[in-house]
Amino acid sequence: MGAVVADDGPSGVKAPDGGWGWAVLFGCFIITGFSYAFPKAVSVFFKELIREFGIGYSDTAWISSILLAMLYGTGPLCSVCVNRFGCRPVMLVGGLFASMGMVIASFCTSIVQIYLTAGVITGLGLALNFQPSLIMLNRYFDKRRPLANGLSAAGSPVFLCALSPLGQILQHEYGWRGGFLILGGMLLNCCVCGALMRPLEPPKKSEATKEPAEKKVKKKLLDFSVFKDGGFVIYTLAASIMVLGLFVPPVFVVSYAKDLGYQDTKAAFLLTILGFIDIFARPICGMVAGLKWVRPRCVYLFSFAMIFNGFTDLMGSMSVDYGGLVVFCIFFGISYGMVGALQFEVLMAIVGTQKFSSAIGLVLLAEAMAVLIGPPSAGKLLDATGRYMFVFIIAGIEVTTSALVLALGNFFCIKKKLEEPHTKEEAAEREELNKSEDKTPEDAKVDSIEVEQFLKDEPEKNGEVVTNPETCV
Repeated sequence: MGAVVADDGPSGVKAPDGGWGWAVLFGCFIITGFSYAFPKAVSVFFKELIREFGIGYSDTAWISSILLAMLYGTGPLCSVCVNRFGCRPVMLVGGLFASMGMVIASFCTSIVQIYLTAGVITGLGLALNFQPSLIMLNRYFDKRRPLANGLSAAGSPVFLCALSPLGQILQHEYGWRGGFLILGGMLLNCCVCGALMRPLEPPKKSEATKEPAEKKVKKKLLDFSVFKDGGFVIYTLAASIMVLGLFVPPVFVVSYAKDLGYQDTKAAFLLTILGFIDIFARPICGMVAGLKWVRPRCVYLFSFAMIFNGFTDLMGSMSVDYGGLVVFCIFFGISYGMVGALQFEVLMAIVGTQKFSSAIGLVLLAEAMAVLIGPPSAGKLLDATGRYMFVFIIAGIEVTTSALVLALGNFFCIKKKLEEPHTKEEAAEREELNKSEDKTPEDAKVDSIEVEQFLKDEPEKNGEVVTNPETCV
């Protein structure tokens, strides 16, 4: 892998917005489905693990927690690997890790061994697939990127609806060991998805321009300069607050219904309703976010989605029967799908293509800390009060607060500085032009050819060269 050239998204390449990008989108759909649905789907094997190893439910729950912690917490490591080796090699290795972890777990003789295999190794493998797939999606789509993000995010509810019943069938037919082994084989499809992530090729340069290109500054393995961007800092803060309460209602809604006296199958059906609504909410929200008037204001749509989600939690706290919980799950599915479709689209718009690989790793690390605090703290609150109402209220307040932080921070701290990046870029371009005037006639001839090609290609960039709405966040 040391000889691999990193596909660091050369700035001279125009996002195709189609073509092979649809294959990349398909791979991202599958990777997103495995990454988010697998930690939940593996829970169907917990009862057999409890019976075989003589442990409690809290012990088996650590498997899902470790998977999620690895998915979020290894963000910076994934960024370093992508910036060093490129997306495709990292995803191929990640697919092997994800599969190997589950295969080895099928031969484990203690729960600690399962923590290390199905938790750490498989979680690391999924993380090495999830983040690079989003980076490649960002490089292949520009004009249609909101729709692409919505479609790829739909992989999460689709795979959740498919993997959970499949896990129950595998457990019934082959036991947990056979089920782990088969799921490990299925995770090898991550390698196939990694093979689809073909790097974008930079435009061919003449021999006269090769030497200056080789003197380009080496790319940083982890670019901490994103923290100088006020938009990134505000987004990271808002996302961390949001994650504290975002995942709490889906975790507790089933037990809420059971405590109200409803059967286990009827209570579990609530998650099916939520997932079914989520499947359609994500691509539809992606289409809306791609509209000409909405896209420059996508950050406010994201804030609205979070407020909608928080308000749904507050209303859900008042549910006293099954019908109320069904209504809650419908509206929660809509708002949850909107958040899922927009969260990475907004981040892409804030930091841009070049810094996205580092930015997403740092954001996921910040969210990892919050995701480990949120559900356990909600569980302690439930143990102390014995009432689900307070759990839903706290979750709603946390998500609503994150929406206010993002919207107000964007309006007061970022909106006034929109023109500043363009001014700096224009100054840099003018400086380059001034330097080019001092070149030899041969260099000037080569530069004139590049300028003609640049002017020829420039109108094709979505008709927005100087005032690109993606930078207006």
